[in-house]
Amino acid sequence: MPSLTLLTRYKAWADQLTFASLSALPEGEATKTRSTRFKNMVNTLNHVYVIDNIFQAHLEGRPHHYTARNTPAYPPLAELWQLVSVLDQWYVDYAASLSQAQQDERIQFQFVGGGAGEMSRGEMILHVVNHASYHRGFVGDMMYQIPVTPPVTDLPVFLRDVPQ
Repeated sequence: MPSLTLLTRYKAWADQLTFASLSALPEGEATKTRSTRFKNMVNTLNHVYVIDNIFQAHLEGRPHHYTARNTPAYPPLAELWQLVSVLDQWYVDYAASLSQAQQDERIQFQFVGGGAGEMSRGEMILHVVNHASYHRGFVGDMMYQIPVTPPVTDLPVFLRDVPQ
């Protein structure tokens, strides 16, 4: 399996491409209501940010303030990008700091929707990376509806284009 550092670097790269593409869209397209779970592109990415924050709190062993998997309101795209880029860098640095024993350490937590959970630190980081990829797919679908071609954020492209 690829290292957690590689995966978190991949996520940060893919997020940067996605936010840059949304910033280049015609005014209003990123927040235009569409037939999708989170109603628009920015709110979808806000959901990813919320989940990233929740798992950061689990990894740090501290409570978080979230009572749902998204917030009633979301910040403007540029502000959200600033928040996401800082959190992405935290995950890159955090993953790089973990020994194998720390990656395997199991952490108990409560799901926002209710119920107990337990995952290793490595599984939590893998979830954050996969979860973001999943929702970037929804954003890509919404971009095609404009129609605009979304950026290619596949792992093989990252491995080809970004020095390891």
